Amino acid sequence: MTKVAIFITGAWMHTSSWDKFRSAFEAAGYSTSAPAWPYLDGDPNALRAHPDKRLGSLTLQQIVAHYQTIIGNLPEQPLIVGHSFGGLIAQLLLDRGLGVAGIALDPAPIAGVIPGPVSLMAAFGPILAGPSTAFTISRAAFGTTFANTVPGIEQPEIYDHFVVPTSTRIFYQAAFMLGTRVDARNRRQPLLITVGDKDRTVTPYVARAAYNLQKRASARTDFKEFAGRSHFLAGEKGWEDVAAFCIDWAKQVGA
Repeated sequence: MTKVAIFITGAWMHTSSWDKFRSAFEAAGYSTSAPAWPYLDGDPNALRAHPDKRLGSLTLQQIVAHYQTIIGNLPEQPLIVGHSFGGLIAQLLLDRGLGVAGIALDPAPIAGVIPGPVSLMAAFGPILAGPSTAFTISRAAFGTTFANTVPGIEQPEIYDHFVVPTSTRIFYQAAFMLGTRVDARNRRQPLLITVGDKDRTVTPYVARAAYNLQKRASARTDFKEFAGRSHFLAGEKGWEDVAAFCIDWAKQVGA
Protein backbone atom coordinates (compact mmCIF):
# COMPACT_ATOMS: atom_id res chain seq x y z
CA MET A 1 0.00 0.00 0.00
CA THR A 2 1.27 3.48 -0.90
CA LYS A 3 1.94 5.60 2.16
CA VAL A 4 0.80 9.21 2.35
CA ALA A 5 2.87 12.24 3.36
CA ILE A 6 1.67 15.83 3.63
CA PHE A 7 4.16 18.72 3.62
CA ILE A 8 3.45 22.02 5.38
CA THR A 9 5.48 25.15 4.68
CA GLY A 10 6.48 27.72 7.21
CA ALA A 11 6.34 31.49 6.98
CA TRP A 12 7.64 33.03 3.76
CA MET A 13 7.98 29.79 1.79
CA HIS A 14 5.95 28.83 -1.27
CA THR A 15 4.78 25.21 -1.43
CA SER A 16 7.12 24.60 -4.38
CA SER A 17 10.01 24.85 -1.91
CA TRP A 18 9.06 21.26 -0.99
CA ASP A 19 9.52 19.92 -4.53
CA LYS A 20 12.95 18.37 -3.92
CA PHE A 21 11.90 16.78 -0.65
CA ARG A 22 8.69 15.49 -2.16
CA SER A 23 10.56 13.89 -5.04
CA ALA A 24 12.72 11.95 -2.57
CA PHE A 25 9.68 10.75 -0.63
CA GLU A 26 7.85 9.80 -3.82
CA ALA A 27 10.88 7.78 -4.95
CA ALA A 28 10.62 5.99 -1.59
CA GLY A 29 7.02 5.01 -2.28
CA TYR A 30 4.99 7.84 -0.78
CA SER A 31 2.08 9.70 -2.27
CA THR A 32 2.72 13.34 -1.38
CA SER A 33 0.94 16.68 -1.31
CA ALA A 34 1.93 20.18 -0.20
CA PRO A 35 -1.23 22.27 0.14
CA ALA A 36 -0.75 26.01 0.54
CA TRP A 37 -1.77 28.05 3.55
CA PRO A 38 -5.02 29.97 3.13
CA TYR A 39 -4.56 32.98 0.78
CA LEU A 40 -1.15 31.74 -0.43
CA ASP A 41 -2.08 29.60 -3.42
CA GLY A 42 -0.54 31.00 -6.59
CA ASP A 43 2.64 32.32 -8.18
CA PRO A 44 5.22 33.66 -5.67
CA ASN A 45 5.87 36.85 -7.68
CA ALA A 46 2.16 37.63 -7.85
CA LEU A 47 1.66 36.84 -4.17
CA ARG A 48 4.49 39.20 -3.21
CA ALA A 49 3.22 41.97 -5.51
CA HIS A 50 -0.44 41.68 -4.50
CA PRO A 51 -0.87 39.92 -1.15
CA ASP A 52 -4.40 39.00 -0.17
CA LYS A 53 -5.73 41.57 2.30
CA ARG A 54 -7.03 38.76 4.52
CA LEU A 55 -3.57 37.25 4.95
CA GLY A 56 -2.43 39.65 7.66
CA SER A 57 -5.15 38.52 10.06
CA LEU A 58 -4.62 34.79 9.46
CA THR A 59 -4.20 32.94 12.76
CA LEU A 60 -2.47 29.70 13.66
CA GLN A 61 -5.83 28.24 14.64
CA GLN A 62 -7.19 28.93 11.16
CA ILE A 63 -4.13 27.37 9.53
CA VAL A 64 -4.33 24.27 11.72
CA ALA A 65 -8.06 23.92 11.00
CA HIS A 66 -7.30 24.27 7.27
CA TYR A 67 -4.87 21.35 7.37
CA GLN A 68 -7.10 19.32 9.66
CA THR A 69 -9.81 19.50 6.98
CA ILE A 70 -7.34 18.52 4.26
CA ILE A 71 -6.08 15.55 6.28
CA GLY A 72 -9.65 14.49 6.96
CA ASN A 73 -10.17 14.15 3.20
CA LEU A 74 -7.09 11.98 2.63
CA PRO A 75 -7.52 8.24 2.06
CA GLU A 76 -5.53 7.47 5.20
CA GLN A 77 -3.76 9.27 8.03
CA PRO A 78 -0.50 10.75 6.69
CA LEU A 79 3.03 11.32 7.81
CA ILE A 80 2.99 15.04 8.59
CA VAL A 81 6.16 16.93 7.63
CA GLY A 82 6.44 20.61 8.50
CA HIS A 83 9.16 23.25 8.28
CA SER A 84 9.54 26.24 10.61
CA PHE A 85 5.99 27.41 11.42
CA GLY A 86 4.96 24.32 9.48
CA GLY A 87 6.87 22.30 12.06
CA LEU A 88 4.86 23.98 14.81
CA ILE A 89 1.65 23.31 12.87
CA ALA A 90 2.66 19.66 12.47
CA GLN A 91 2.99 19.35 16.26
CA LEU A 92 -0.39 21.03 16.80
CA LEU A 93 -1.98 18.56 14.36
CA LEU A 94 -0.37 15.62 16.15
CA ASP A 95 -1.75 17.07 19.39
CA ARG A 96 -5.23 16.77 17.85
CA GLY A 97 -4.62 13.08 17.20
CA LEU A 98 -3.96 13.48 13.47
CA GLY A 99 -1.22 11.76 11.48
CA VAL A 100 0.64 8.49 11.93
CA ALA A 101 3.88 10.36 12.74
CA GLY A 102 5.40 13.82 12.43
CA ILE A 103 8.64 15.40 11.29
CA ALA A 104 9.29 18.97 12.40
CA LEU A 105 12.18 20.62 10.56
CA ASP A 106 13.50 23.71 12.37
CA PRO A 107 10.14 24.14 14.13
CA ALA A 108 8.85 27.47 15.40
CA PRO A 109 8.51 27.24 19.19
CA ILE A 110 5.66 25.48 20.91
CA ALA A 111 4.41 27.02 24.16
CA GLY A 112 6.97 26.62 26.91
CA VAL A 113 9.95 27.24 24.65
CA ILE A 114 11.62 30.62 25.21
CA PRO A 115 13.42 31.77 22.05
CA GLY A 116 16.96 33.00 22.49
CA PRO A 117 18.16 36.41 21.26
CA VAL A 118 19.10 35.16 17.76
CA SER A 119 15.62 33.78 17.10
CA LEU A 120 13.99 36.86 18.61
CA MET A 121 15.95 39.13 16.27
CA ALA A 122 14.84 37.04 13.29
CA ALA A 123 11.20 37.64 14.30
CA PHE A 124 11.74 41.35 14.97
CA GLY A 125 10.71 42.51 11.47
CA PRO A 126 7.21 40.97 11.33
CA ILE A 127 6.51 41.89 14.97
CA LEU A 128 7.52 45.50 14.32
CA ALA A 129 5.22 45.59 11.28
CA GLY A 130 2.14 45.15 13.50
CA PRO A 131 -0.23 42.34 14.47
CA SER A 132 -2.43 42.17 11.33
CA THR A 133 -0.18 42.75 8.34
CA ALA A 134 0.83 40.73 5.29
CA PHE A 135 4.60 40.91 5.64
CA THR A 136 7.35 39.74 3.29
CA ILE A 137 10.86 39.09 4.55
CA SER A 138 13.42 41.40 2.92
CA ARG A 139 16.14 40.08 0.67
CA ALA A 140 18.77 41.14 3.19
CA ALA A 141 17.05 39.39 6.10
CA PHE A 142 16.48 36.30 3.99
CA GLY A 143 20.19 36.13 3.26
CA THR A 144 21.33 36.64 6.83
CA THR A 145 18.73 34.72 8.87
CA PHE A 146 17.03 32.20 6.57
CA ALA A 147 19.54 31.03 3.96
CA ASN A 148 22.77 32.19 5.58
CA THR A 149 24.78 29.11 4.53
CA VAL A 150 23.67 29.44 0.89
CA PRO A 151 26.24 31.20 -1.34
CA GLY A 152 25.25 34.84 -1.80
CA ILE A 153 25.20 34.51 -5.58
CA GLU A 154 22.44 31.87 -5.30
CA GLN A 155 20.22 33.69 -2.80
CA PRO A 156 18.40 36.08 -5.22
CA GLU A 157 17.12 33.21 -7.40
CA ILE A 158 15.94 31.26 -4.35
CA TYR A 159 14.19 34.35 -3.03
CA ASP A 160 12.43 35.01 -6.36
CA HIS A 161 11.28 31.41 -6.72
CA PHE A 162 10.08 30.67 -3.21
CA VAL A 163 9.51 33.71 -0.96
CA VAL A 164 5.90 34.73 -0.30
CA PRO A 165 4.30 37.09 2.25
CA THR A 166 3.03 35.81 5.57
CA SER A 167 0.74 36.81 8.41
CA THR A 168 2.36 38.84 11.17
CA ARG A 169 -0.34 37.69 13.58
CA ILE A 170 1.23 34.23 13.88
CA PHE A 171 4.44 35.79 15.19
CA TYR A 172 2.51 37.56 17.94
CA GLN A 173 0.76 34.31 18.79
CA ALA A 174 4.08 32.47 18.99
CA ALA A 175 5.67 35.25 21.05
CA PHE A 176 2.84 35.23 23.62
CA MET A 177 2.30 31.43 23.43
CA LEU A 178 -1.29 31.83 22.23
CA GLY A 179 -2.61 28.69 20.59
CA THR A 180 0.80 27.00 20.53
CA ARG A 181 0.45 24.66 23.50
CA VAL A 182 0.70 20.90 23.06
CA ASP A 183 0.21 18.15 25.64
CA ALA A 184 3.19 15.94 24.92
CA ARG A 185 2.16 13.33 27.46
CA ASN A 186 -0.92 12.52 25.40
CA ARG A 187 0.92 12.16 22.08
CA ARG A 188 0.88 8.64 20.70
CA GLN A 189 2.48 9.27 17.30
CA PRO A 190 6.28 9.24 16.79
CA LEU A 191 7.93 12.63 16.27
CA LEU A 192 11.28 13.68 14.81
CA ILE A 193 12.60 17.20 15.41
CA THR A 194 15.53 18.41 13.32
CA VAL A 195 17.58 21.59 13.04
CA GLY A 196 20.55 22.99 11.15
CA ASP A 197 23.45 23.92 13.38
CA LYS A 198 23.86 27.25 11.53
CA ASP A 199 20.16 28.14 11.70
CA ARG A 200 19.67 31.81 12.62
CA THR A 201 15.88 31.67 12.65
CA VAL A 202 15.16 28.59 14.76
CA THR A 203 18.44 27.99 16.52
CA PRO A 204 19.54 24.57 17.80
CA TYR A 205 18.74 25.83 21.31
CA VAL A 206 15.10 26.47 20.35
CA ALA A 207 14.68 23.16 18.52
CA ARG A 208 16.26 21.17 21.35
CA ALA A 209 14.03 22.93 23.89
CA ALA A 210 11.00 21.73 21.91
CA TYR A 211 12.46 18.22 21.88
CA ASN A 212 12.96 18.33 25.66
CA LEU A 213 9.26 19.10 26.07
CA GLN A 214 8.10 16.60 23.48
CA LYS A 215 10.16 13.70 24.81
CA ARG A 216 7.77 13.52 27.77
CA ALA A 217 5.49 11.58 25.41
CA SER A 218 5.28 7.81 25.67
CA ALA A 219 5.68 7.70 21.88
CA ARG A 220 9.12 7.69 20.27
CA THR A 221 10.64 11.16 20.04
CA ASP A 222 13.95 11.84 18.28
CA PHE A 223 16.23 14.79 17.62
CA LYS A 224 18.74 15.35 14.80
CA GLU A 225 21.09 18.28 14.22
CA PHE A 226 22.55 18.68 10.74
CA ALA A 227 25.99 20.24 10.48
CA GLY A 228 26.57 23.22 8.23
CA ARG A 229 22.88 23.81 7.48
CA SER A 230 20.77 26.94 7.73
CA HIS A 231 17.01 27.38 8.12
CA PHE A 232 16.77 26.44 4.43
CA LEU A 233 18.04 22.91 5.09
CA ALA A 234 15.28 21.30 2.99
CA GLY A 235 16.40 23.12 -0.14
CA GLU A 236 20.06 24.07 0.13
CA LYS A 237 23.04 21.97 -0.92
CA GLY A 238 22.96 18.67 0.92
CA TRP A 239 19.17 18.55 1.18
CA GLU A 240 19.36 14.95 -0.05
CA ASP A 241 21.02 13.88 3.21
CA VAL A 242 18.28 15.55 5.24
CA ALA A 243 15.56 13.90 3.16
CA ALA A 244 17.25 10.49 3.36
CA PHE A 245 17.50 10.72 7.14
CA CYS A 246 13.83 11.67 7.42
CA ILE A 247 12.73 8.85 5.10
CA ASP A 248 14.81 6.31 7.00
CA TRP A 249 13.35 7.51 10.31
CA ALA A 250 9.80 7.33 8.91
CA LYS A 251 10.41 3.74 7.81
CA GLN A 252 11.77 2.85 11.26
CA VAL A 253 8.60 4.06 12.95
CA GLY A 254 6.28 2.48 10.39
CA ALA A 255 5.12 5.74 8.89
